[in-house]
Amino acid sequence: MELKLITPHYCKLGFADVDRMLRIEEQVYTHPWSRGNFADSLSSGYEAYGFRNVELDLFAYFVVMPILDELHLLNFAVDLSYQGQGYAKLLMCKLFAYTNEQAYSSILLEVRRSNVRAISVYEGAGFAAIGVRKGYYPAHDNQREDAIVMRRTR
Repeated sequence: MELKLITPHYCKLGFADVDRMLRIEEQVYTHPWSRGNFADSLSSGYEAYGFRNVELDLFAYFVVMPILDELHLLNFAVDLSYQGQGYAKLLMCKLFAYTNEQAYSSILLEVRRSNVRAISVYEGAGFAAIGVRKGYYPAHDNQREDAIVMRRTR
């Protein structure tokens, strides 16, 4: 694998970024968000931020929804060719800075029980499991998969 170590450009994302977010999403998730999921989130006023490389191509992003004093992390992804190089950790730091700037008391998220890599990233970033949502995610063969609910407080 070719390393692409760069100093990423952190930026707010909008509707013009949906197609690229969708391509990353389809790379990294078994059941990716649809174009409509991204568009609906942005239309609802949810925030999306990400990293661009030196060519200004988007390669990582997160989408968050505020709920009173808590931030709900809806989506977090890093392009496959940029994974394993510390960008998820760096993007997580940007998420924490945003949380502090906006004075949110905590961040809540759901993650597939089978996504051990993501769970490891979240635990390493200070998230702790607080519950399970039974059958939360669609899975193969019309099955459902549990979600681990995790929270990190400021």
